[in-house]
Amino acid sequence: MISGMDHSPEQLPTTEAAVTALRALAAEYAREIEVTHDIGADQTSRRSAAGVGVTTDPDGSLPHEAYAEFGGLPRVSVRLYPEDDALITVEGVECPDIPRDDVPAFLRSVFGGLAHVRGRRFPPGHRLVVPLPGDRAHVEYIPQILLTPWLSRHVR
Repeated sequence: MISGMDHSPEQLPTTEAAVTALRALAAEYAREIEVTHDIGADQTSRRSAAGVGVTTDPDGSLPHEAYAEFGGLPRVSVRLYPEDDALITVEGVECPDIPRDDVPAFLRSVFGGLAHVRGRRFPPGHRLVVPLPGDRAHVEYIPQILLTPWLSRHVR
């Protein structure tokens, strides 16, 4: 079971466990999800230096990367890397280096309406704020040209 905002983070030791958690979140929030898998050092995005025909890491393991795209608004995608982190994109705003264990809480904040946009007049700018357990938040700068209708509706 995936932990909620008031519990400790879910331990997601493998990419497959993280994908299972993403599918459960999609079901919980009645969203469609499409997942693709890249398995092997020659297929994953961060392993381009693996060499031609090399599929395993030096320790003999097969790196596993997954990309998930959720239907509905906001538009959300998640790329799970073998190095235990993720790149989450919300309405075109990239949130890199999210620890894999924080991905379910991050998505719960976004899908549950806790994520918001903080705007300032001077210096001008907007930031996507995604609350996480333990009084933490992920904050990401939003270029003005990426302020979509969904992001604009969530400005505080």
